[in-house]
Amino acid sequence: MEFYFPTEMNEQVAFVACAITAVIGLLVFLCPGPVLRLSAFQIGQVLPEGYGSVRAAGARYIGLGVLPILLAQDWFYMATGVVLALGAAGRLVSFFADRGFTSRNMLFFLLEVVLAAGPLAYVFGYI
Repeated sequence: MEFYFPTEMNEQVAFVACAITAVIGLLVFLCPGPVLRLSAFQIGQVLPEGYGSVRAAGARYIGLGVLPILLAQDWFYMATGVVLALGAAGRLVSFFADRGFTSRNMLFFLLEVVLAAGPLAYVFGYI
């Protein structure tokens, strides 16, 4: 079995966005403490179950990014784009509901929008 890398530019954009999603998930999976600090959580007495929850979330992002890469089907690209877009929508709500309009939150929002745009633009034919 050989590694598949798309030949068309539009699918390459979606592929790279999914690969970045998987790498971010891997970082969350392997380094939950630093990721929590980066996400503005104060690390005090975090129980093993707390780290387990963060690692589980990272594993989901790994799966979300790897699945479209392995299977190269439009539906999987679309699922990744929709999940990332919903995450961005959650941050957008946080801007207003939680007074979360901070530079860090804005940076993560933009990252999620860019990562969601690649797969969604590919699936819906915009690129």
